[in-house]
Amino acid sequence: MAMRIWHQSMAVLRDVPEYTAALNKRLPTIVRPDTEVVMHGLAVGTMDHANYPKEDLGSAYLMYAHGNQFIAAGLDAQAQGFDAMVLATLGNPMLPEIRSLVNIPVVGYGDTSFRLAALYGKRFGLMFFNTVRLGFWREYFRINGLSESFAGIVPAGVSFQDVVAAHADDKKRDEVIRAISVTAEHMVNDLGVNVIVPGEMPLNLLLANAKVSSIAGATIIDGLALSFKTAEMMVDLQRATGMIQSRAGWGHNQPSAGRLEQVQNFYGLDKLRGRLASE
Repeated sequence: MAMRIWHQSMAVLRDVPEYTAALNKRLPTIVRPDTEVVMHGLAVGTMDHANYPKEDLGSAYLMYAHGNQFIAAGLDAQAQGFDAMVLATLGNPMLPEIRSLVNIPVVGYGDTSFRLAALYGKRFGLMFFNTVRLGFWREYFRINGLSESFAGIVPAGVSFQDVVAAHADDKKRDEVIRAISVTAEHMVNDLGVNVIVPGEMPLNLLLANAKVSSIAGATIIDGLALSFKTAEMMVDLQRATGMIQSRAGWGHNQPSAGRLEQVQNFYGLDKLRGRLASE
């Protein structure tokens, strides 16, 4: 049966046209022919155009505040009849909270990549360009019980601007991939990793479009593909078995629709509903 998946980016999509175009090119090669993916980004004006928000990423509170848009997106996705939602950003903003509010599958790019990395090797490492979140990731892996198989975090050696430019320029793409390959070889030789998760989605997408699936023998995780194929699988399982996110225990309990509406209205968060920009 056909399905519709809500794609949610951490970027304002109209501000990064090269990245958005690359997503539009790649996604149809991943999902089934009868799966419709509708792309959404943050509300226009959230970020400072194409300049990656380092200050925001380095602040726990600002990232928490931006997470309210992801809550709104999850509620909108269910209300509009989408079958699943994919958080196409490494940090999985509000992933547990969204899952506690809706009954459709919600898949996080980072969460899925880290958990499925174990299917491809024993030790995985993370390379990324947003080094301001280094402390966040160390805590994330500890809390989620992933520390044993996690080998370390290494800066990719390229910037967000480098990666975005590489999506539009083949010459730049080759330069960026060469720099990334040097980093990957260091991770294999010095950290002993055999699986590498390319941190942010633009970096993941760049390597996937260049068909780079292995460097120095280490598997390069294509988190975009993993996320959307997982979403399709979870929709299939829900339809076939009725399985949904657990509702047992703190953090999983689902509040009543009435109380959720009251609280959102009190804090003014209801104003975010319907504002998540599609391309």
